Amino acid sequence: MLASACGERESRASEFFLFLVCSSSTSWFNCLFKQVVEIIDEYQTVCVPGRYTTNGEREQFIQDVNQDKHCNRTLTVSKLMKGPVYVYYQLDNFYQNHRRYVKSRSDKQLLDGNATDTSACKPEQYLSGDLAIVPCGLIAWSLFNDTYNISADGQQVTINKKGISWKSDREHKFGNVRPQYFPNNLPRDLNGSLIGGASLDPNTTLNEDEDLIVWMRTAALPTFRKLYGKIEQDLAAGSTLSITINNVYNTYSFGGKKKLVLSTTSWLGGKNDFLGVAYITVGSLCVFLALLFFLVHWRYPRRLGDTKYLSWNQHASAN
Repeated sequence: MLASACGERESRASEFFLFLVCSSSTSWFNCLFKQVVEIIDEYQTVCVPGRYTTNGEREQFIQDVNQDKHCNRTLTVSKLMKGPVYVYYQLDNFYQNHRRYVKSRSDKQLLDGNATDTSACKPEQYLSGDLAIVPCGLIAWSLFNDTYNISADGQQVTINKKGISWKSDREHKFGNVRPQYFPNNLPRDLNGSLIGGASLDPNTTLNEDEDLIVWMRTAALPTFRKLYGKIEQDLAAGSTLSITINNVYNTYSFGGKKKLVLSTTSWLGGKNDFLGVAYITVGSLCVFLALLFFLVHWRYPRRLGDTKYLSWNQHASAN
């Protein structure tokens, strides 16, 4: 009886502890992420004149080199954003994880520029049949090229684009290599293909081009954010942000969306609703299982075994 009571108490204690851990961790993570301040502005539609109503028409507009693509947006800072404030661009419905897209690069070429086998880069492997493109492949060719100019209450805000990529990528994956025959750097009648995205500065080596390095680290999901830069100052609550966007990146051909995101961070990183949802789900599951096991234990308690069947007790009785 004593052993049964002790076992029941331990079972209830462990169930209560499990419930407490799940509940407290959920609340803690929710409170932590509430400290993160975000401003999100979706602009792929509003930054195109209203007479272009379909994605096909918007695609024609974005490909017309004679059209001005600049767009002015006004946003308000609802809460104090302590620096550094991180500036991201977010793309939706862009499958960087597609098998052919992910493979369309040459890591050896990115590192030393002398790769002999760049077959994986097709169709962005050669220009005019025999001129090796550096960097080759669809990933580099489709580099994001929208730009943002931000001012707060009439004062220009500097966006720092240094240190936005992984240090390991700069030091071990990209070398002192300069772009050569890059299609996006050439006029349309010379590049041999459609212009994909941003051009590359021929005087900047690949390990110094942090926009390219950030873009080349492909995302696992079709909705992703990539770091554009950092604002090394506080943005006061109530400040009015005037943002000039050069809306030139074509997401209209595949029904994608573009968003500008300004965000602070906690020590766990930026705001992430997934963690809150995951912990609430796991916490609820813990509560359900704790109640279920308690009811099973209460309705069908475990009977203690008869100690006379233990081997050493059998040996003693035989003597």
